[in-house]
Amino acid sequence: MPATDLPLLIDAALEAGKIATRYSGTTAQRWDKPDGAGPVTEADLAVNAMLEQRLPVARPGYGWLSEETEDSKDRLTKDRVFIVDPIDGTRSFAEGSRTWAHSLAIAEQGEVAAAVIYLPLRNLLYAAAKGQGATLNGTPIRVSQVSDLEAAEILAAKPNLDTRHWRQGQPPTFQRKYRPSLAYRMALVGQGRFDGMLTLRPSWEWDIAAGDLIIREAGGICSNRLGQPLKFNNAHPRLNGVVAAGRVIHETLSARLDPDSTGINP
Repeated sequence: MPATDLPLLIDAALEAGKIATRYSGTTAQRWDKPDGAGPVTEADLAVNAMLEQRLPVARPGYGWLSEETEDSKDRLTKDRVFIVDPIDGTRSFAEGSRTWAHSLAIAEQGEVAAAVIYLPLRNLLYAAAKGQGATLNGTPIRVSQVSDLEAAEILAAKPNLDTRHWRQGQPPTFQRKYRPSLAYRMALVGQGRFDGMLTLRPSWEWDIAAGDLIIREAGGICSNRLGQPLKFNNAHPRLNGVVAAGRVIHETLSARLDPDSTGINP
C-alpha cells in the first residue's frame, strides 16, 4: 500500500462531508432502491459521483466497489480495490439525524490496508493504516479492555438477541446499546467508547471494511459470526455478519454463538 493512500482517503472523506452537508437531510430528494435494498438520496449520489471520479483517477490501477455504483467483475482482477459507502446511515441522514458517516477503505489482496470513517456533523474522523495504529481526529485510540461480558456495553440491534442464534437458545447477558450507522458502531468499538458490537445478518463489504481495520489497528478482534477473519473484494460482496471487540469479549461472544444458525434476514 502506498504511504499516501491514507491521506488520499482522508482528503476524499473531508470533501465528501462538504458535499453531503450542503443538503438538508429531510428535504433531500429520496428514492427507494429495488428489491427492498433501502433508501438512497441525492446526497448519496452526489458524494458517490465525486469519489468515483476522484479516487480511481488518483489510483488508476485500483478496483472499485461502492454501494451506489453498479458492480463490475473487473475489480476481482485487481490486487487493490476501493470499498466505499458514500453515506452509511442514509435513513438517519434523511431524517435529519447527525448519526451518519462516510466510510472509505482500500483492500489489498482481501485485507483492508487503509480506512477512514468520517461523521461530518459530529466532527469525528476515524482513520487507520495497516501497521500504523488507529486514530480519532489524529489522536491514537484503543479498544476497551473490559473482560466481563455482563458488565459490557455491546452495540447490537435487538434481533441479534433472538434465541435461535445462541447455543442452547440462551442469549448472553450484556448491556445492549444501538447506533444506526454500522460503520459508526464499529468506529465506536475501535475508540473504546463501547466494549463490542455484533450484527448477525449478512453484511455488505462497504458497510464494514473501514471499521474492520480501525478495530484491528486499535487492538481489537474483528471476525464474521463464525469467528473467521473478514476477507474483502469477494465476487458477492456480502459477509457472514460481524463480531468485534477486545480479545476476551470477542472470545466470549463467539463461544456463545450457535454456528449452525443462519443470519438474520435483512
